[in-house]
Amino acid sequence: MAYDSDLSFVYRNPTKLVFGENSINEVGQEVDGLKCSKAFLVTDKGIVDAGLAERVQKALGSKLVGIYDKCVQDSDIHIVNEAAEIARSKGTDVLVSVGGGSVIDTTKGMAIVLKEGGQIQDYTGYQGLSRPQTPHIVIPTTAGTGSEVTYFAVIKDQDNHRKLEFGEDNIIPNVGILDPTMTLGLPPQLTATTGMDAFCHALESIHANQCQPVADAMAIHAIQLIVKYLPTCVENGKDIVARGQALIASTLAGIAFCNAQIAIVHAMAHTLGGMFKVPHGLANSILMPHCVRFNADVCGDRYAVVARAMGLDMKGINDENAGEAVANAITALTKKMGVPQRLRDAGVPESGLAEAAEVTMGMGGMIYNPKISDQEDVLGVFKQAW
Repeated sequence: MAYDSDLSFVYRNPTKLVFGENSINEVGQEVDGLKCSKAFLVTDKGIVDAGLAERVQKALGSKLVGIYDKCVQDSDIHIVNEAAEIARSKGTDVLVSVGGGSVIDTTKGMAIVLKEGGQIQDYTGYQGLSRPQTPHIVIPTTAGTGSEVTYFAVIKDQDNHRKLEFGEDNIIPNVGILDPTMTLGLPPQLTATTGMDAFCHALESIHANQCQPVADAMAIHAIQLIVKYLPTCVENGKDIVARGQALIASTLAGIAFCNAQIAIVHAMAHTLGGMFKVPHGLANSILMPHCVRFNADVCGDRYAVVARAMGLDMKGINDENAGEAVANAITALTKKMGVPQRLRDAGVPESGLAEAAEVTMGMGGMIYNPKISDQEDVLGVFKQAW
């Protein structure tokens, strides 16, 4: 694969990763390793009801000083501020998040508020923090967001129906504990859509205009693992090997996009989540083929890389038609797993597409898309996906 002759890049991955069945039992040791002693657990009701939070509570033992379990999908700024205040009252010196992307992003926001004071909405933006934030250990229960290794968080402002973006090297979690037993109970549809979120992270890191060889290596392997193991996870959620490989793929994809960036798919998906509450993985899954076709004429060589990673028969596939081949393969994969194919099936009204296109133009991911686009271009993609 080719890169620009003036290629330069920075690669960073500071998170310590602990992988293995029942590796959550090591969470207390990781708290000690961070020279902390007062852990505050952040999760949601579903995780509590599934008994997963209790496993972590037992592993933390006397180091646990409190728990917050009110996180919701597309967690809100008010939740972040409330949870941070409770954690502060407990004397917390380390946060432990147990859940999916919303729980982890909530905890990243809490880490900022605990250290800096104020409210989370005061810190919207990129690279505005000058020091490390509250230590954070992540135990993901989905294989999709890769948030355990990223500098990025998205937190919704429910009052204004917008998602706020936070991009800070200083909120990259200190430790990610990747325990496949924590993902065994994930329902098939959520397994599929969170897995496609990870696929999208990998794909976008390959086609983003900050693509780089180290991130490419991570992304290529992530795609290979997802194509091979995600359908198995959907068909048989108790397959511990497949669950483990999907979890590794999610982390690899997270490392990839954290270094190479995301682009138009995520920009559009974040808009749909903010405006219409479309689950993030589902939005990415639906939008991907259409965004790939949109970009295909400027980065066919990049999509040839994706095609090979997906294991497509490359006979007859060249830079000119690689985008179409990849788009078709993504559609086939998601159809196989029973994922909805159209935005209308995800509750997006046709009347809202024009405003969605306008909002998308202000999303950070648009900066890194390989093809320059305007509002009408984005609206066209939305219409194709609708």
